[in-house]
Amino acid sequence: MLRDVLTQDKTAEAELAALVTQTGSHLTDVCGIAARAAAEILLETGDVRRFTEAGFARFTGTAPIPASSGEGGKRPVRHRLNRGGNRRLNAALHRIAMIQLRCEPRARRLYDNAVSRGHTRREAMRILKRHLSNILYRTMFRDTQPPPSLT
Repeated sequence: MLRDVLTQDKTAEAELAALVTQTGSHLTDVCGIAARAAAEILLETGDVRRFTEAGFARFTGTAPIPASSGEGGKRPVRHRLNRGGNRRLNAALHRIAMIQLRCEPRARRLYDNAVSRGHTRREAMRILKRHLSNILYRTMFRDTQPPPSLT
């Protein structure tokens, strides 16, 4: 019984990988994104050209919300996590962020720099997830552009 489920899981993974490849997406080139995550991101996002980079961050729930008060005309110093947006995409970004913290030195450096600047662990994770949202947006947007023609 368990072998059947594992076999079905492997078959589904292979089919998803083939479908993601058919779309011409390069999301799986990003560290921490497997075929399942790429398929989920592509399915939830739809056509990425309908967003700006900041709009995509709001859609994924990674755009920061100002949380400071009483600053007296100054810019907000603190931001809090956005609880809105597409929760499935936000959960996928969280999983990608956790994988990247283990495997990607640049993500670890970004997170550690945020913590060393006085941000809490939650705020550092918010910063990393926003950075990953920007990377996903740029990757998907680049995938929608036609290749340059050689003349």
